[in-house]
Order: sequence, then structure tokens, then C-alpha cells
Amino acid sequence: MAAPTPPYGVPNGPGVTPVPPELARLLRDELESVADEVEAEVRRQVPEYAARSADEASRALLRSGVVQALTLFVDHIADPRARGDSIAAIYHELGRGEALQGHSLETLQSALRVGGLHAWRLLGRATEELGLDTSVMAGLGELAFRTVHEVAEAAAAGYAEGQLRSTDELERRRGRLLALLLGERPVSPEAVRDLAHGARWSVPTHVAVVVLAASPDQREERPLAAAGALVDMESRPPRMLVPDPDGSGGFGGRAFTLALRGRPAAIGPSVPLTEAARSLRWATRALGLMGRGILPRQGVVRCADHLSTLLLHSDEPMLARLRSQVLAPLDTVAEGPRGRLAETLLAWLLGGSNVPDVAARLHVHPQTVRYRLRQLEKLFGDALHDPATRLDLILALRAEALRDDDTSTA
Repeated sequence: MAAPTPPYGVPNGPGVTPVPPELARLLRDELESVADEVEAEVRRQVPEYAARSADEASRALLRSGVVQALTLFVDHIADPRARGDSIAAIYHELGRGEALQGHSLETLQSALRVGGLHAWRLLGRATEELGLDTSVMAGLGELAFRTVHEVAEAAAAGYAEGQLRSTDELERRRGRLLALLLGERPVSPEAVRDLAHGARWSVPTHVAVVVLAASPDQREERPLAAAGALVDMESRPPRMLVPDPDGSGGFGGRAFTLALRGRPAAIGPSVPLTEAARSLRWATRALGLMGRGILPRQGVVRCADHLSTLLLHSDEPMLARLRSQVLAPLDTVAEGPRGRLAETLLAWLLGGSNVPDVAARLHVHPQTVRYRLRQLEKLFGDALHDPATRLDLILALRAEALRDDDTSTA
């Protein structure tokens, strides 16, 4: 990596008092002691580096960075035209490593500022003892500024590269974690914790899965998911796993709806983390019923609000058999009267056999309800008063009503 060209004059150039090259030898003799003090000063003023002092690798990395920067400064004194490519490469790698470890660029920049200023003070003190005039000191100042500029640019470039790689790797790790949680195989808490640690994801006790309808404009835009959500827009349907859905960071009513950018979605029930696949199955089933109009086609549908409908449609062939068997007496009636009789029967069963209530619900006269009930008595006989049959009738009629709603809105 080539050292950047500084936006100022190079010492020893035209109009700049030269820095005696022999000064480099004298400063090299001071380099280790200066490095000791600079390292200590960085730890004192930058809390993040103080916190890492117990880690041997972090200590070695800081020490190497300080020594390399001081060496580059002295090399510039010895030969102002020299390029610090190897040292810049070291700082590029240092910046990259900080990003990959999730550390802040501001922390690294603070360390460079603190270290550079303290190093200049210490080296300046050493040069003053040699009786150098102010013009030489100015030249040294320019070299010091050039050195800090070079290592800071190299570190920032490395940090940017590391941040990009870190983001990509983090997404891959979170994708693997999501696949594990939503897979059909049993999930061990230990495996989840290991993957979650690598994905920088706080392990919640409960989760819910949200599945999204296809984007209206066919573009799979990433939703503004709730904090900490794991998102997979490549799956069909797209889905996201939301931690602690019942807490403040969960669905949050209107805020969550707005975050979905208008996309219809189904929210599975809140379940323990290791049962996330179950929440996915329910949400996927609900989204399918939304597409058919059995559940609302738009907005956000919560499975917890439609449990009976989901249960009814959990086995479609069995539901069709139930309707066919239980409602067979209605097959002898023409289509128009059949619909009115089915509607009246369901209202009567759900209303506790109270004729006035049924009439009010259907917006008809009570005498009309009594007339229809007499017809139903002829069709079903004593089965209307059998508790088990009444339950079957409610389920079958409810399913038929949902199907009719689907047909009318299609």
C-alpha cells in the first residue's frame, strides 16, 4: 500500500530548513523508552485500550502499533523521500482487525491522536537537549504530522475493509443461526448459544416468526425489522424471527406495521426459542389463508387472534370430509335457501338457541327465524339437540362461512 501524498510541503524540500539526518540515530536510541511512555499514555486516556490490557494479544498489538509509528517517524527523518509502505500495511491490518472485532473506529483514532501528541512531546524534549533551532523543530513537526496522517489513513482504510467483511460475515452467521432455529430438527440450547455468540445476537427466552407476503412491486426490500430480528428475504415466503415479541422491542402495534412498509404479514405465536419452527409453521399457514381471503388479505394478522380458524384449516381434506358429512341434509335444498338456512343455523347454535338474538344478528324478523328453524328441524331432526353433533355443525358451518367469504371477496 503506497503511502499517501501529504497535502503540505515535504521537509528538506525547497524553502524548508532541513532536519539533520544524524538526528534519526539519536532518536532511535530513545525509541523504546518513548514507546513505553506512549503506550502507557494511550491506556491512561483511552478507556477501551485500558480494558484490553489484560489480554496479551491486545497488549502486543498496541505495542507493535506504537513502535511501528515511531519507527516510521524516525525513518522519515533519515530519508524524507522514503515510503513507509510496510508500516502503512501494518496499520491497514490493525484497522481491519479492529473492525472485525467489533471495535469502534473512533477508539482507534483517539489512540492515534493521544499517542501522536504524547510522542511528539517526548521526542521534542529529547531534541531540545541537542540545542536545535526552531526551524528544525518546525521541520520535525511537519514530519510528525505526516507520520500520523499516513498511519491514520492506512488504519481507516483497513477499518473500512474490515467493516465490510465483518458485516458480510455477520450476515452469514446470522443466516446460519436462523436456519438452525427454523429447521425441523430438534435444537439444543448449547448449539444456539455458540452460534448466537458468533453472530453477536443476544439469546432471548421467547421468539415469534413473521412471514411476509410478496412485495407489491416484486422487489424484496428488507423491512425495517424490530431490533435484534433475524431476517431472511431469500426464503419463500420471506421471514424474520423477532426476539422477545411481547416486550418493548417486539411488534409494538402501529410502529411495527409501519416498519413493514405496507407489506401484508402473518405473525406466528410467541414460543420458547427452541420451538421457533412451530411459530414459523403457524405463520406460514396464516399467510396462506390470507392469500385465499379466509383471513384478512391486508395488514398484519396475528395467529393468536385466529386460533380457531387456523385449527379448522390445519387439515383441509379432513375439514372437507366434515363439511360433506355433517351438512349432507342441506344438500337437498336449492342453493339460495341453503345459504340462508346455513347462516341461520350457525347463528342459532352460537346464540344459545335464542330466536330474538338470532333475528337481531341476521337483521330479519323473529318469525322468519322460526320458519327457518322449522325447516332445519325437518332436515336434521333430533341431531340438532345432540351436543356432539352441535359441535360438528358449528365447525362445519364456520368453515363454510369462511369459504363463502373467500368466494365473495375473490
